[in-house]
Amino acid sequence: MTTLNNTSPNISDLHHCKFDETFKYILLPVTYSLVLVVGLGLNITAMYVILFRTTNWKPSTIYMINLNVCDTLYILTLPFLIYYYADENDWPFGEAMCKLIRFLFYTNLYGSILFLSCISVHRFIGVCHPVRSLSWMNARRARLVSLCIWATMLIFQAPILYFSRMKYNGKVCYDTTSKELFNAFLVYSSVVMILLFVLPFGVVLVCNGMMLRKLREPGVGDGPMSQRSKQKSVKMIIIVLLAFMLCFLPFHVNRSIYYSFRYLDKLVSCSMLEGANIAYKVTRPLASANSCIDPILYFMAGQRFRSSIKKKKSTKARSQQSPPRLPYN
Repeated sequence: MTTLNNTSPNISDLHHCKFDETFKYILLPVTYSLVLVVGLGLNITAMYVILFRTTNWKPSTIYMINLNVCDTLYILTLPFLIYYYADENDWPFGEAMCKLIRFLFYTNLYGSILFLSCISVHRFIGVCHPVRSLSWMNARRARLVSLCIWATMLIFQAPILYFSRMKYNGKVCYDTTSKELFNAFLVYSSVVMILLFVLPFGVVLVCNGMMLRKLREPGVGDGPMSQRSKQKSVKMIIIVLLAFMLCFLPFHVNRSIYYSFRYLDKLVSCSMLEGANIAYKVTRPLASANSCIDPILYFMAGQRFRSSIKKKKSTKARSQQSPPRLPYN
């Protein structure tokens, strides 16, 4: 088999093939930097509106603020990864920080998936079972569900703190793990993917499919208020499906193929492994781009969010245009 030069430590240490991975030293820092700038600005704006300009916290608001926290924490890990990949796999922050960043990266990634799933289920109940939703959905239950999701994240992602390792004199912070632990890591990551992505994705598809069918029924959406609610539901369906289909699905499919090829080791040609590696690295920024899509969900989800922003802008405009009032004598 042909081997290529410019070996990447992560690949050569875990596989018999050696090939050029220099493309990721440009791709990942650039794309992560874009996500950092755009995503951080959008999420901080969304967090401000939710925390300081939303008075009535409905269950959907609770799920959205938790989703916002996940996205923000996820984005805050990116500066470390930007530096790491821009410096060509040279990690200067120590092994403890390596473990923490990888832990936070995946914890908040899967947290976003689960909270998006909760939003889909919440909308599904409201659209397809509006009467039952009055007793099923309340703020207390939404807080309890959110707490369970965070507990689930901490439990399922805790092994990352064990698998994350450093090598080559403390320079390489593995995205996966060391060669000796890779088989166990593959089993672990497969279980996490099934429980925290495949199953939630199935729930999202079913809920949104049934909502679309319900919204297409004759008589649904009659009247101005119902029509507005119908449009809002359709917009949320589109955004949630876009997040899963564009961001999460390509990432998990290509990662699974890449991990499987590495597990098969010498049964797979170097060209196949190289192709899988490139596809995986290219789709990693797509998973990060979800942090830029979610704030659009906050904006389109409710009228209060849009109204608060419009009100803030109109108030500022009036203050700039209106002449100062003279005091009464």
